[in-house]
Amino acid sequence: HVQLVESGGGSVQVGGSLRLSCVAFGDASTSNSMAWFRQGPGKEREAVAAIRRDDLTAYTDSVKGRFTISKDNAGNSLYLQIHNLKPEDTAMYHCAADFFNFQLSRQYRNWGRGTQVTVS
Repeated sequence: HVQLVESGGGSVQVGGSLRLSCVAFGDASTSNSMAWFRQGPGKEREAVAAIRRDDLTAYTDSVKGRFTISKDNAGNSLYLQIHNLKPEDTAMYHCAADFFNFQLSRQYRNWGRGTQVTVS
């Protein structure tokens, strides 16, 4: 089991940038695969980006070129660098982790409570 705590959200103007962070507390093996998801107002939760322990990454098409996922070597911290923010990026951003490589699937069993990003 692992506890995930996100931070770094906020209110930003269109075109701005943010760096989201997620710290994982607990069993490091649970974080073999980590990902960022987001849920906008009235929308379903969607995958944004994922990264494996070997640093292989995956992105949903709508964020390619603007979002960059990364992690520290220990796998305890996950980051999401966001550039050129758009109003449609407004959402609660959640960190997820699992032993299995779920990539952009919603099957992750460990979730953080999220950090809000508002773009206007």
